[in-house]
Amino acid sequence: MFEKLPFNKLRYKKAELPSNKINDFVLPAITCTTENNGISCYVKKENATIFKNCISVAANGDAPVFYHSNEFTILQDAYVIDFKDKKLNKKENLFFTALLKKALKKFDWANKSGWERVKNENILLPTTQNGEINFEFMESFVAELEAERVAELEAYLAAASLKDYELTADELSALSKFENYNWGEFRIGDLFEMKNTFSFNKEKLTDGNEYDYVTRTSNNQGILQSTGFVNARNLNEAGIWSLGLLQMDFFYRQRQWYAGQFVRKIIPKIKLTQNSILFFTTLLNSQKNILLSVLVRDVDKTFKNLKIKLPVTANDEIDFEFMNNFIKAIKKLVIKDVVLYTDNKIKATKSIVSSNQ
Repeated sequence: MFEKLPFNKLRYKKAELPSNKINDFVLPAITCTTENNGISCYVKKENATIFKNCISVAANGDAPVFYHSNEFTILQDAYVIDFKDKKLNKKENLFFTALLKKALKKFDWANKSGWERVKNENILLPTTQNGEINFEFMESFVAELEAERVAELEAYLAAASLKDYELTADELSALSKFENYNWGEFRIGDLFEMKNTFSFNKEKLTDGNEYDYVTRTSNNQGILQSTGFVNARNLNEAGIWSLGLLQMDFFYRQRQWYAGQFVRKIIPKIKLTQNSILFFTTLLNSQKNILLSVLVRDVDKTFKNLKIKLPVTANDEIDFEFMNNFIKAIKKLVIKDVVLYTDNKIKATKSIVSSNQ
């Protein structure tokens, strides 16, 4: 059903590429990451094979599969597939993406998901009475799911009182002053310490969901599954970050947790507020490319000697008040986008339903 599409191999080193759009680096590039729809960095359009409205598959790791409605290219450890017989629309691509994700869950780093293996996998599809693929069912099924999820989202926003997205004067000020604010440079090792965790394999987990079992995966905030109590020695405290040494992802841990192999814990030396936790999570993850570029044995030393810039007061102390106002402003801007998206989707759904009656 699908074919692998050819592409030009780009001569970039991932660690040298920006993680956000900057200057001419505007084309999303896909690698084997399970985050951000497979996008790990941005490249120039020059010499790149540009794809759109098709599916990417990672050739390593957990074989993540993503549909891309916008332009993208492949950097490394991934490839692009497209339907052979017709150009699929967005809903059809989303339907196939879900099926492929399920079918390819069997692949991992020891059993890599190269095209020669993946192309022989089987998936179950809805069919018409004539035995042909029922694309009409796919579209209607995805449309119904979208309508259901949007309705749930609207109910949640109303119940959680999250429809208030008006910015206060302090929040507006934080946004406008962000780039030109007073910033000071701090050594990460003076703010955080990195420690090893006592790890065990998932076979030792028990029944229950009081604790998280955190591994080096990038999925689900690093949580592989929940567990009951195992032992006190291996239990890690809440209120710190975990660091998976595969993708170098920092996740803040809201509750006590156990660790799998190759997981560190990052313990703050300073007192943090809830909003500053989000601020620092972003800063810690901005060091990802640097940490990925060094050997695992050098991660601890590299981490503590990295330097980050933080907003400071006139006394050169960390300005937590500014952080708080800035994060609150960002939250409201995100909420505004979600609320407007939800309202538009609901109007569109009601319009479709009315026209079909």
